Amino acid sequence: MPTANAKSHSAKVSNAAPRNVDEYFAGVPEPARSKLHQMRAAIRSAVPPEATEAISYRIPAFKYNGPLLWYAAFSDHCSLFPTAAVIAAFEKELKRYTTSKGTIHFPVDKPLPATLIRKLVRARVAQKVQKKQR
Repeated sequence: MPTANAKSHSAKVSNAAPRNVDEYFAGVPEPARSKLHQMRAAIRSAVPPEATEAISYRIPAFKYNGPLLWYAAFSDHCSLFPTAAVIAAFEKELKRYTTSKGTIHFPVDKPLPATLIRKLVRARVAQKVQKKQR
């Protein structure tokens, strides 16, 4: 889940809460918007078809049997918020990136690792499916 601090440093121009994902994207300046579109495409390719997009905590989110993950644009990076457990599971693969307990920063001036993002998303989906089966 994104932190309150992360929201305050968003690349969005407007302080008004976006009503939908398209509105969020419209408020994100380049080059972050292009990277965010790439991230969205990578996420979409890895989530089940039933997953939906929404705004949660003022940033885009995917939902699948409840909240799945969040993503957002900032001035110098795009963040993916796949949960702390997913980040811990991929610690070695994420060494090149700035991480915290719940977020991964992908610099906007570097190629986006779409394959890695898809792996992270699939791991998060598996986590949700396993939790639902309990």
